[in-house]
Amino acid sequence: MARSIRILYRGVQGRVRLNFNWPPIIEKSAVIITAAEWRFDGGIFGATSGRPNLGEANVYVTNIGPDDPEGGSGGVEFHLHVNWDSPLDVIVTISVLEDVEDFVTA
Repeated sequence: MARSIRILYRGVQGRVRLNFNWPPIIEKSAVIITAAEWRFDGGIFGATSGRPNLGEANVYVTNIGPDDPEGGSGGVEFHLHVNWDSPLDVIVTISVLEDVEDFVTA
């Protein structure tokens, strides 16, 4: 069964290498990561009150690499790209699927 979590990164600009530890992820996990600008709506929940925003900036993720626990929980490393003239708030959704069934060299 797929599981997902959302993380808000504040003030991101350029290419940033990130790591997020989350127990459902191990090295064999199939992981999908999406990203979008985040627009706050000023609600009572503060930073969590808002929505993904389809803005003009190019916001995307590359080089997704799940890893096994190393003294803690497993996790995933990735590069978050925000191509804009000033820092932006970005929401990242990490989804972990069932483990990869096989590894083949082509």
